[in-house]
Amino acid sequence: MPIEPQFEFDKFRIGVPEIKSEVNSLLKQIDEAKSNKGLFIVKPASDWIEQAKNRPIPQMLFGEFWFEGEICILFADTNLGKSILAVQIGNSISEGNQISGFKLETPKQLVLYFDFELSDKQFENRYSIKFKDHYNFDRNFIRIEINPDAIVPDGKSFEDFLESSIEQSIIETESKVLIIDNLTYLKTETEKSKDALPLMKHLKALKNKYNLSLLVLAHTPKRDLSKPITKNDLAGSKMLINFCDSSFSIGESNVDKSLRYIKQIKQRNTEHIYDSENVCVCKIDKPHNFLQFEFVDFGTEREHLKEVSDKEKSNIESSVKDLLTSDPNLTAYAISKKLCKDESKFKSLNVSVNRIVNKLKAVKPI
Repeated sequence: MPIEPQFEFDKFRIGVPEIKSEVNSLLKQIDEAKSNKGLFIVKPASDWIEQAKNRPIPQMLFGEFWFEGEICILFADTNLGKSILAVQIGNSISEGNQISGFKLETPKQLVLYFDFELSDKQFENRYSIKFKDHYNFDRNFIRIEINPDAIVPDGKSFEDFLESSIEQSIIETESKVLIIDNLTYLKTETEKSKDALPLMKHLKALKNKYNLSLLVLAHTPKRDLSKPITKNDLAGSKMLINFCDSSFSIGESNVDKSLRYIKQIKQRNTEHIYDSENVCVCKIDKPHNFLQFEFVDFGTEREHLKEVSDKEKSNIESSVKDLLTSDPNLTAYAISKKLCKDESKFKSLNVSVNRIVNKLKAVKPI
């Protein structure tokens, strides 16, 4: 007599908890489908809060200047130490040790530092004593530079190849922290809004896809050192500032050329703590084999700005008066163009010239 096969029916039994779990999953999918309205996700405010409760609280990577999950832009004029500070921040995160004066709330982790500025020999010089007694970086700090022998695939632009190579590095290393030095290599003309917008969209897409924290370095055009740093000093500022989560800048002290000050420009995860009335004053030093920013004190931005002397003001007013006397039809803009050949100073000079012209015309017609 044939033996009937025995089945272990317990394996196929579905209990109440499993049914509830499946129903909840389906209801969630239905809610998500209802929430997606073309470009938008539409939900009651309370639902957004419930969703946010499940996300971790962003931790500080470099004090209140840069938090986890942010695209942060660090910008400054050339030779003010952007790369020095960026390497120091990356090294701090890779070791899990905070920079004195700036909080670090995350454990040590892998950092990808895309260095498009220095050669390996220049990098070695900064982190050694005359090319000897080198600083020992943690293995978590990964430095990346352009391979000069790499061939751009057919049908791809250099920028497209660069972007796909960055993504490949993220996938292969599983790093969540990226530092890009600097923005110019990602797009050649970031000072133009039409070029800045797709760049920021790409970085934001990478951030969301891989849950990244990005610090991106950028240059500023030459600026008037008598004026406070603002978001308008960043090339392509409107698009870049609008799309980034946070931003800070480095300024040079005119009191002492060895000093730098760090100022918050934009923030989302904290209050505006380091504004013009409370900047972080640092000096660049190399006490041993590591070039770095050393925190000195807090201060006001105005004490580090270049002062315009009474003599300079008097000379400008005299020049404006002479030009108007010779040609009363000259506009303030035309006068500024004649007096200023330095683009970085033109904007502030034009403001002064406007004020002088209005004052002279109020006294008597020219």
